[in-house]
Amino acid sequence: MEKKRLLSLDVLRGMTVCLMILVNNGAGEHIYSTLQHSKWNGMTPCDLVFPFFLFIMGISTFLSLKQTNFAWNRQTACKIAKRTVLLFAIGLFINWFDLLLQGRALDFEHLRIWGVMQRIAICYGAVSVFALSINHKRTLPLIATLLIAYAMFLMLGNGYAYDSQQNLIAQIDIHLFGQAHLYHKSPVDPEGLASSLPAIAHTLIGFYCGRLMAMARTTEEKVLKFMLVGGVLVLIGYLASFGLPLNKRIWSPSYVCITCGLAATCLGLLMYVIDMKGVSRSRLTFFLVFGTNPLFLYVVSELLSILFGSRAWKEELYGTLHAIIVNPYLASLVYALLFTLLHAAIGYPLWKKKIYIKL
Repeated sequence: MEKKRLLSLDVLRGMTVCLMILVNNGAGEHIYSTLQHSKWNGMTPCDLVFPFFLFIMGISTFLSLKQTNFAWNRQTACKIAKRTVLLFAIGLFINWFDLLLQGRALDFEHLRIWGVMQRIAICYGAVSVFALSINHKRTLPLIATLLIAYAMFLMLGNGYAYDSQQNLIAQIDIHLFGQAHLYHKSPVDPEGLASSLPAIAHTLIGFYCGRLMAMARTTEEKVLKFMLVGGVLVLIGYLASFGLPLNKRIWSPSYVCITCGLAATCLGLLMYVIDMKGVSRSRLTFFLVFGTNPLFLYVVSELLSILFGSRAWKEELYGTLHAIIVNPYLASLVYALLFTLLHAAIGYPLWKKKIYIKL
């Protein structure tokens, strides 16, 4: 039973990482809107991938630390600290690699401090410390406190202002780190420090769902719990969106609830299909390839994306595809699909040989 439950999680993780790579690697100037992040308020399917990953990481953190009985000791603390630092350092390396290929290897004054891996590091570290330090019965009150506090912060700090000079979230990051070290294609850094608070709450929701999963006695009970939690969170998020619109850039509370709700629902459906209906494992191979080495393949995708872009390989390949496929949107999608399949080819032998590269 445990093996099947973990299989469901691996499949959802694989789907998420696969889509992360796909949506991050469109080519040309014409990309389907569904494969682009919303500019500000609102949400596209593309805006689901990163929150799904944080939700899954919350569940995985619970399952991992449960093996140590959530005991706070030197070995576990060192493991958490090392992984947190490693993830953050990898994120910095990705940003530096971009500068390197631009011929600006020593331009540390413009090195972006934040990014996807850095946010993963902060959320993992914070939730792991919570898991070892605080009674897990306080998970829901803590999540509610974090999201309510952040909602008040947004309202009092003009958090929805599309102007970095007026938006307190942006101003905090600017004053702490400097504009040169932040993301420049949005009024606020979408992975900055200030908006990490709701992202931690987001990961804690996944942690709470991991606890629900462990407490369930049967697969049917797990499915029902995830579907119920998913439905409740989507409803809460929808109601909250009337006063606090969905917004990935600032990681709004409504965005947290709806994306976590959808992730819980998807996991419940996968448990039903895989664990209860017994879908053949061979049919899941493609997503298991991504799900068993998720962060490794994501990091490789980021480095290759930077390399392809800096060497004009991306432009040349897209140009070749566009010459064959007249529709520029379709040509861009085909490029992204080929790029994703490249990573499936990289990950397949690792999965086949049961080599799991843990970051």
